[in-house]
Amino acid sequence: MVKFAHLADCHLGSWRIPELQELNFKSFQSALETCKKQKVDFILIAGDLFDSAYPPIDTIKDTFNEFRKLKEAKIPVFIIAGSHDYSVSGKSFLDVLEKSGFVTNVHKQEEKNDSIYLTPTLHHNVAIYGYPGKKSGLEVNEIGKIKLQDSPGLFTILMLHTTLSDAMPNLPIPAVDSSNLPKVDYLALGHLHMKYEKQNPLRIYPGPIYPNNSAEIEILNYGSFYIVDTSGKYERKEIPLKEVLVLDIKIQDSLTGTEKIIEEIKSKEIKGKILILKVKGILERGRISDLDFTKIESFAKSMECYCFLKNTTKLITPSQEINPEIQSHSDLEDQIIEKFIENNPHKFNSLIPQLIPTLDLEKKEDEATRIFEDRLFSESNNIIQFKKVTK
Repeated sequence: MVKFAHLADCHLGSWRIPELQELNFKSFQSALETCKKQKVDFILIAGDLFDSAYPPIDTIKDTFNEFRKLKEAKIPVFIIAGSHDYSVSGKSFLDVLEKSGFVTNVHKQEEKNDSIYLTPTLHHNVAIYGYPGKKSGLEVNEIGKIKLQDSPGLFTILMLHTTLSDAMPNLPIPAVDSSNLPKVDYLALGHLHMKYEKQNPLRIYPGPIYPNNSAEIEILNYGSFYIVDTSGKYERKEIPLKEVLVLDIKIQDSLTGTEKIIEEIKSKEIKGKILILKVKGILERGRISDLDFTKIESFAKSMECYCFLKNTTKLITPSQEINPEIQSHSDLEDQIIEKFIENNPHKFNSLIPQLIPTLDLEKKEDEATRIFEDRLFSESNNIIQFKKVTK
């Protein structure tokens, strides 16, 4: 019997908030430590190891160090690219990892007669096939053309980074019908940040190693991965490194709201926790910008909160003109959002605060414009898809 780990959607280098960037990487480290303690025969990473094809240099250095430890422990790693670390040019830091001898990219194909024939990577009586995820779901139509070269008598694994239609049946987006896929013993999936386990064949989305945005933190709390064996047994491994506390507070007066919020926080045990503050209500006096979130965050940090996140999407100001005497860029942003939501009610307005930082992404040095635009579209699309999945 062979035992292996199935990880996906690590998104290393994704968070801008230092505490959450650190927690993301620690979750990755924790998963790898568990793999070593469980003495798995190999590890699968089904796409999006990095959050982009061009991750920050510190992320690259730390990641290489972790793979060096796995190599010393004699645990091979098999990967495919995901929609984030995939590069249209065909070049990414996954190639550097492979050339360094730390991982093996199992995507090996040959095209003929309008079909895509995948060649397996063989290891311990297991045949591992893989096909990468691409920007904007472009891999979906290609996956329909996949055929597998025979591997008789071996346990077969197909790694895909894509959307299965039965995992998200109500979404009008490109998706793969699992019944049309080649027959394998195990389907190792990545891309959807959710818990999904189905039989015949056994197919699993393990979820992200760590949530990729504040909405995911609120819903998922922490990351996860799976340990599977060739007898068909599998176990979900959660990575609860930090507790999450969601604090819902309703206010009507923003002039006294700061102190009210601080009093509410004072009554909670937040030491070492991620605090998600959700402020809602219809303001009868004052504006959202009257709330002193800097003071609130400083107080939370004085109580040794690990990380502070805020959400004001359900805090509404009565109709008013935008005040030109703004104090900061964030004040203007809050006022514009308030006014827009008031005049344009829509069920997806709650996504605006998440989309704005995404639209503020900067083009990386030497990054082609087309690749930057693909990355921007992919980030925005992931937020919208996640909202639909978790409704």
